[in-house]
Amino acid sequence: MKHRMHILDDPAGLSPRARNLLERTGRRERPYKPRLSTDFLCVRDSSGRSVPAPMPLVIRREGFDQRYGGLRYQVRNDCTLENERLVLLRDWQYDLRERMWTDPARGWYFDWFGEHVSSPVCYLVHTDGRVGVDDGGGTTFLEVAPSVPALIESHALMDEIATWDRAVAQVDSYALAQQLDGLTDVPEASGRTVRWRLSDNVVVQEFREWSSEGPRRRRAFIWSRGEAGRRRVDDATARAAAVQQAMAATGP
Repeated sequence: MKHRMHILDDPAGLSPRARNLLERTGRRERPYKPRLSTDFLCVRDSSGRSVPAPMPLVIRREGFDQRYGGLRYQVRNDCTLENERLVLLRDWQYDLRERMWTDPARGWYFDWFGEHVSSPVCYLVHTDGRVGVDDGGGTTFLEVAPSVPALIESHALMDEIATWDRAVAQVDSYALAQQLDGLTDVPEASGRTVRWRLSDNVVVQEFREWSSEGPRRRRAFIWSRGEAGRRRVDDATARAAAVQQAMAATGP
């Protein structure tokens, strides 16, 4: 298998925004104990039999370790606690864990550490490159990013706007996002289940909920900066409310 340089040594393909995040906060730590290479491991196939790890799984899992293994970085994120707005640091840890599963639809996936916080989800990578989570013990792959680089790009965006004002939607957040136009897509951070759009005073993240309970509902986070940004969000809120009222008036 061809050796790949670590992302901190060769950030090729990342945007200047993502490179800046890694330059400011990124570091590499190797685990204290050695691990067995994936090609020496056995996994359970779809029938429950123990079989040698298939080559696509070996390539993707070992490639992940070569490219990202030991990566640490911090992402600034905003939150409100007891009516006080705070900017918190979230630690991300790119270390392999030990579990691997077969995907009945296609391929395999494996778990990795992810966000360094108590979390109800397990972070996963699929052999087709997608990043996912599972909220029920590894039996479900819910795509959250089209690739690991896209996830890093998403984190870089989140970090960049951590001091902006996050909108508290008075209407459905996704409906509100649809009323915000004049924004530029950010393709390097977007995919089938997440879409970023931005301008100089408004940023929108549209995504599908991280839940396996029923259809994944569309939601959105919206940030604004300055008076002009707040006015754009307020105007969009009024338009979204008018659309909802018109729909309610016409009935099903």
